[in-house]
Amino acid sequence: MTPKRIGKGMWAIAWVLLLAMLYQFFDGQVEERYSPNQNLSSDPSSVVVLKRNRYGHYVAPGKINGTDVVFLLDTGATTVSIPSNVAEKIGLEYGRKQQVGTANGVIDVYSTKLSSVQLGGITMNNIRGHINPYMDNSTVLLGMSFMRDLEIIQKGDLLTLKL
Repeated sequence: MTPKRIGKGMWAIAWVLLLAMLYQFFDGQVEERYSPNQNLSSDPSSVVVLKRNRYGHYVAPGKINGTDVVFLLDTGATTVSIPSNVAEKIGLEYGRKQQVGTANGVIDVYSTKLSSVQLGGITMNNIRGHINPYMDNSTVLLGMSFMRDLEIIQKGDLLTLKL
């Protein structure tokens, strides 16, 4: 083989590796901007500190009935609102049909009872929720049925929840 052929092949491999590394870096950057709380500690504690994402929201991993979910904290939501695809994954039962008011108008949802809801080291039991068939993503709105007994302190880009 001539040095030219080896050089072209090495350049191609170098470009592929560079592109792969750039993809990994920027993919992580995008995810970090949306969900800066991915490594939230689940140590038993009565305090959780969340960092606001670049869109101004508090997004964090958690659990419903032991199943991993992604929460978007929503103090304007009366209950925990679960997309139907997530509710099916968790195995939640559809309860009574009811109407709720949202930013997009009045919709029908189904009441449900959540045995446990965990955010970091805070776990609450027997939480009211509803299954929302109109939510088309996998993010659960963590409403006031979970947060009502917590002290909520927002300072700068941090939100502290205390039991």
